[in-house]
Amino acid sequence: MAANSAALAASSAFPRVPDVEAFDTRAIQQLDAAHYLHPFTDHAALRDKGVRVIVRAQGVYLWDSEGRQVIDGMSGLWCVNAGYGRTSISEAVYRQMETLPFYNSFFNTTNVPAVRLAAELVDLAPPQFSHVFFTGSGSEANDTIVRMVRRYWDLMGQPQRTVIVSRHNAYHGSTMAGASLGGMAGMHAQGGLPIPDIVHIGQPNYAEHGQGMSENEFGLRAAGWLEEQILASGPERVAAFIGEPVQGAGGVIIPPQTYWPEVQRICDKYGILLVADEVICGFGRLGTWFGSELMGMRPDLISFAKGVTSGYVPLGGVLVGKRVAHALVEKGGDFNHGFTYSGHPVACAAALENLRILREERLVEKVALETGPHLKAAFAELAAHPLVGHAETCGMVAGLNLVRRKGSGPHDCVRFDRDLHVGMLCRGHMFDNGVIMRAVGDRMIVAPPLVMTKLEIDEMAERIWDCLDLTLADLYQRGWV
Repeated sequence: MAANSAALAASSAFPRVPDVEAFDTRAIQQLDAAHYLHPFTDHAALRDKGVRVIVRAQGVYLWDSEGRQVIDGMSGLWCVNAGYGRTSISEAVYRQMETLPFYNSFFNTTNVPAVRLAAELVDLAPPQFSHVFFTGSGSEANDTIVRMVRRYWDLMGQPQRTVIVSRHNAYHGSTMAGASLGGMAGMHAQGGLPIPDIVHIGQPNYAEHGQGMSENEFGLRAAGWLEEQILASGPERVAAFIGEPVQGAGGVIIPPQTYWPEVQRICDKYGILLVADEVICGFGRLGTWFGSELMGMRPDLISFAKGVTSGYVPLGGVLVGKRVAHALVEKGGDFNHGFTYSGHPVACAAALENLRILREERLVEKVALETGPHLKAAFAELAAHPLVGHAETCGMVAGLNLVRRKGSGPHDCVRFDRDLHVGMLCRGHMFDNGVIMRAVGDRMIVAPPLVMTKLEIDEMAERIWDCLDLTLADLYQRGWV
């Protein structure tokens, strides 16, 4: 590990980060507890435990205020695709701040980085796309999707088409419309969600719902739930179906190969728009520029964020296909929607440099041909651990299920009682022993930076195995296995 870290420090892509000042961790924790409300957090529990303070990062590694090194198995929050410490992105941001730090895109005005980025994104996207609408985040992008889909059908003379179909356990952001599109019950329980005319169908989770079927049979069955919902809602009222190519925050749910082609057939049959939420899957995460390309989808709209700037500066947006763009541009008049920071020049400058890195270092191709297959092999070995029921990967996302007792397949395993929160117990061991791995129920997931090398994948897998051992020992001590 030391030799590998030294190699990273010597690399021109990842210059050595100078030592940072010493921090009073306890003082920062007290300030945090007094003033900082965190996303998706039980603040009373956090106050008692004390927050972890991250102070610097390089490549695929983080360091906290106590000097402990951690492998970032989650790319920050699914976003640091190009890795930490990219000086060229920082320099691009600085140059743009010195030149034009901000101007808005209202009032018949534009800026050069936004125009160049829009053209670059259309060039990278599948051929049916022609335009881009910029936002500040993935949540804002999916709010824009709702407005844009409904405006499209207004312009097409079918204003009654307002129903958008999504999936249970999907995640599409936490704004009012984004959280409504998502299928997270805990989010819907707070704030009177979902908003009207957002409906949900089952997710294509073979391990949970496919018993008695082959994966391909289940893929067709799960896609069929869309047609059932279209008929239940009334085909004349359904506007669109939205889905992540691979469900990310829901637990890295990788659909069977038959699923998305059948969903596409159903959308075509009823003439509804297909929306791909690529906030996580876009920009190389699955080994293609956009996950929809891998899955056999032909979406009309794509929401994106995260990996477009590798998280260095907030930026999101919607790729708009020619079908929708033609209506908005040629028929629409004003589209009464937008944000102060739409097409922010600094964010767009960061994105342009980030995309240059992804292209010139061929990181998307490396995921497809090298690191993605290596991660798959590493997780196949982790599947042999006595605590793991099964493991699966797609590009640079992976998940494994923690089970009380293994079976011959994913449907034969004996699971832990949900109330035991075994996944969170395991996550604690991961965080305390140098690797960030997320828990979704009892499913443990990773989405490491695309720059992670084969040696670093092996190092991460070794740490995961050790933490699984610690979790198993903990479970024995508690009498839970």
